[in-house]
Amino acid sequence: GGYIDECGRVMKYEYAEDKTMMLTYHGGHFESFEDYESWKQPDPNLKTRMDQFLSGRSAQKEINDTVFSIPSTGALMECSWEGFGIETFSRIVGNEKQMKRIFDDRGAFTVELVKILAENDAKMVLLWDDYGFKNGLFMRPSLYRKHIFPWLKQICDTAHKYDCKILLHSDGDLLEIFEDIINCGVDAIHPIESTTANPEYDIFKLNEKFGNKITFVGNLSPIMLALGKIPEIEDY
Repeated sequence: GGYIDECGRVMKYEYAEDKTMMLTYHGGHFESFEDYESWKQPDPNLKTRMDQFLSGRSAQKEINDTVFSIPSTGALMECSWEGFGIETFSRIVGNEKQMKRIFDDRGAFTVELVKILAENDAKMVLLWDDYGFKNGLFMRPSLYRKHIFPWLKQICDTAHKYDCKILLHSDGDLLEIFEDIINCGVDAIHPIESTTANPEYDIFKLNEKFGNKITFVGNLSPIMLALGKIPEIEDY
């Protein structure tokens, strides 16, 4: 079973050997920009979003704030390309007008949703928004600077007006655009993927250079967590 989500991503339920159910991405629903245009855009005011946020807040209080419940949303890049699939989206990248329309839609949605959450006393919002893979970025840095970062800055500025922080999750090697991310006002970044191909994309090196400008979260390799010994993990 599965479904197509509000961003046009085909999601399917799968089961691991231990019967754990997982929801996995299986490509994009949109085969063309025309498919995208005919799709109903996500509504940031959808009641279930606030219901989920308040449910998390309630659970946090029940356990005496020992765990911090952070509302989250897909933001700009990840939801955009996954709705098309990488092959179709790669063709759209060459069309300036279509690119602008897609990222403007995602940007306006995310700004409004962050505003709603922050107005309701969210102290932090997590944006899950992969910008790259282990060998580099999905697009040229200039395209991020043109289409992504103006919106990311507006998202951060909106959150900060309400004393709300922005935590950005992005896998991949982001070294070429790391300072841009900081300049947008992102407060914390996750995970500084430790298995990228670039030895310079290293949390310790980045901390030496940018540690006073952004907070680093995560960085442990899933392989180390799964197979490493406890002293090894603690030393890291």
